[in-house]
Amino acid sequence: MEKHEIENLREKVTCAIVLEAAGWKVDLKESTRRAVKFRRGDGEIIIVIHEGRGWFDPLSPKKGDIFDLAEQLGADGFVAACEHIASLVGFVPSKPVWTRPVRPSPAISITERWQRRFKLRPGSATWRYLTSERALPDDIVQSAIAQDCLREGPHGSMWAAHRSAAGALTGWEERGPSWRGFATGGTKELFRFGAQAADRMCVTEAAIDAMSLAAIEVLRRDTLYVSTGGGWSPATDEALRHIAMGSHLSLVAATDNNRQGDVYAERIQAIAAEVGATYIRSRPRGDDWNEDLKALLARPSRPQLVAFA
Repeated sequence: MEKHEIENLREKVTCAIVLEAAGWKVDLKESTRRAVKFRRGDGEIIIVIHEGRGWFDPLSPKKGDIFDLAEQLGADGFVAACEHIASLVGFVPSKPVWTRPVRPSPAISITERWQRRFKLRPGSATWRYLTSERALPDDIVQSAIAQDCLREGPHGSMWAAHRSAAGALTGWEERGPSWRGFATGGTKELFRFGAQAADRMCVTEAAIDAMSLAAIEVLRRDTLYVSTGGGWSPATDEALRHIAMGSHLSLVAATDNNRQGDVYAERIQAIAAEVGATYIRSRPRGDDWNEDLKALLARPSRPQLVAFA
C-alpha cells in the first residue's frame, strides 16, 4: 500500500470505528470528549484519544494509532491491519450522547480560573453534594478547604486541586451530580490532602476516594492521602517517586477493588521496591472508598469512626 493510501485510511477510519466494529461499547459515564472509554467483556478497556486518532490501554503499556489497534485486536501484522481498516471505510459509528456541550479553550490561566471560583461554603450546592450525596463528614470537607484543596465548580460540582511537589496548581478533578472530567488545559499530577510531611501515603484513584478514606481513618495525622485522578500520567508517576524516594515512607496502594485498581497497585508496588519504601495493598470492600464510607454510615448502629494515632 502506498504512503498516501495509508494516510487516506487514517483520515477516513478512527479508532472508535475499529473498536465499535469489533463489538466494543462506549462507557459514557467514564468518558469525556477528549478521552472516550470503550469496554468489552470482563474488564477489557481501551481509551480513545486525539479525536479518534490514538488509543491506549490503561491496564498495560500498550498504545498507538489505528494500525496498532487493529493488530491489538487480532490482525496478523501491518498488511493485515491495513486490509482490515480499508474494509471499515464507510462504516458509520454511533455517536455518544454527551450531556454537556463542548467547552471552548479557556482564555485565562489555570491559576486564574481556580482563583475565580468560590471556596466551599456550608449549605452551598457543592457542599451538599459532598456531604449528602457523597457522605463526606463536615470536618473532612472543612480540612480540605483549609488546605485549599477544593473549589465550587459550576452546577454544584466540585473542583479538587492537583498540585506539583512545589505546590503549583496543575489542574483539578471535576466531579458533580451529573458531570465528571478534568480541567481543560490542565495536567493530572496528584491531589494531595492531609499531612504533607508524612510517614505514610495512601494512593487512591479519585479525590473523593482520598477524602473518603481519610474519613474512615479519621484523618490520620501521619498520612498523606493522594489521588491520581483516574489516570496514570508520567507526571503522576514522577510525583509518587519523588515523595517516596529518600524516606522511610509506607506506600499504601488504596486503589479501587477491580482490575484497573490492581494494575495501579502493581505500579505502586514497583515504585516502593525501587525506592525502598514499605508497600501495603489496602483494598476497599466495595468498588471504592466512597462506597465503603456510605456503607459504613448506613449501618443501623451508625458506629463511630475510629481514629488512628
